[in-house]
Amino acid sequence: MRTLAAPCTLSLISRLNVYKTPSSSPMFQLCHSPFSLIPFPRPLSIMASATPASSQAMSPGDVNKETNVFQLIQAHQEKAARLPPVEEIRTVLDQSTRGMLSTFSQKHEGYPSGAMVDFACDANGSPILAVSSLAVHTKDLLANSKCSLLVARDPEDRTDLVITLHGDAVAVSENDQAAVRTAYLAKHPNAVWVDFGDFQFMLIEPKVVRYVSGVATALLGSGEFSKEEYQASKVDAIAQFSKPVASHMNKDHAEDTKVIVQHSTSIPVDYAYMLDLDSLGFSVKAGYQGKTFKLRIPFPRRAEDRKDVKTLIVDMLQAARSQVN
Repeated sequence: MRTLAAPCTLSLISRLNVYKTPSSSPMFQLCHSPFSLIPFPRPLSIMASATPASSQAMSPGDVNKETNVFQLIQAHQEKAARLPPVEEIRTVLDQSTRGMLSTFSQKHEGYPSGAMVDFACDANGSPILAVSSLAVHTKDLLANSKCSLLVARDPEDRTDLVITLHGDAVAVSENDQAAVRTAYLAKHPNAVWVDFGDFQFMLIEPKVVRYVSGVATALLGSGEFSKEEYQASKVDAIAQFSKPVASHMNKDHAEDTKVIVQHSTSIPVDYAYMLDLDSLGFSVKAGYQGKTFKLRIPFPRRAEDRKDVKTLIVDMLQAARSQVN
């Protein structure tokens, strides 16, 4: 795995002042200190809304208060357990269902062509496409198999993880049709068109998988994995329960999630919305004094199964409440 060079690190206060934007936009990303970037830079994605430029004046006390909050977050996030980088990449791709396919245009030779496509990953991590013979990208792939698939973990957050899988698109053999169809429909159960006569399944056999985590940040984490590294990694076993668990927590236990985040980070957040989870912890979007943060909250230990996730969350809630009492 190769990691690309990172630009110079700015101070926390500089980042507070430089990346001021309207309240609807991401403002900046707070990153880990250099010692946490070995062997893989793991920047902390933080979005913060601010007032318009005409009212940006801050007193020294305000600067110190905000800086202290960000330092608390940074210290917490540096210690938060996360999946190994390649395992996280493999898991994010496995859980994703839509991305940007880039092909070599046949109509406009020498120029790339892009199309939004649905996909699912097979057991080896290869993206499965269900393509129509009428589609431009299908014609491109049949003429030149080289392509890439870009997937954003959170399309609404430009500071979050973006993955590009480079590879070659190949037709699925007759022997593999049934297994590929089952894997695709597991992620796209309403895709009745896959059985239409003009559709076929294609696999993108990976060559290189590249990641970029963050944009306009003081420390940009990026790198790539070979086909062998990518395929040797495993999908996190707990991530498959991410959507139902997060949905349940946000619908029925939002206050409990907030209490857990407050206890874990020592920051009195106003709310905490669970985004996703894996065997080592979960991610939240939390609010504090008008600003919004994405935070990683680690479990006390690795979760073994879905039932164990509930046990760990209950334990974390009890620990948080006992400290308050």
